[in-house]
Amino acid sequence: MENEINATEETVESVEIQASPSPEELRRQRMTIIGIIIGGLVILALIIASVVFLLNPGTDTARFRDVFIIFMALESIIIGLVLIILVVQLARLINLLQNEIKPILDSTNETVSTLRGTTQFLSDNLAEPVIKLNEYFAGLQHFMKLVRPARKNKNKQSNE
Repeated sequence: MENEINATEETVESVEIQASPSPEELRRQRMTIIGIIIGGLVILALIIASVVFLLNPGTDTARFRDVFIIFMALESIIIGLVLIILVVQLARLINLLQNEIKPILDSTNETVSTLRGTTQFLSDNLAEPVIKLNEYFAGLQHFMKLVRPARKNKNKQSNE
């Protein structure tokens, strides 16, 4: 049982160690955030440039249509990137569930089954014999009351 407790503690410690991100992961996350910010600034600059271009007096509807098509293409690219990020995050969540949470649940189930076995063992080897012994003592006490009722009455009479 002590080995199981140590194994459970080791599992919990390994999960705690894995929960903190490594410096490489932090660097990668920072680079991703910086890339997203730069991409957003480029898109914002393109939007501002196209609005300025549309406000020129010689702009016809064909140019307006072309700029609108470009906006729709950029929007499609952004939606595609967001979907890719969503799929990656979903994959990371599934990985987390399979590799970190499932082992914890498995060890918890193992601990519960061990505890169930321990309680059954204690019930069979400790509680039942004590209950049987109490039954025998109660029977013996009742038998003694039946065998020696007069003696108790004599003691009561002599005390009076």
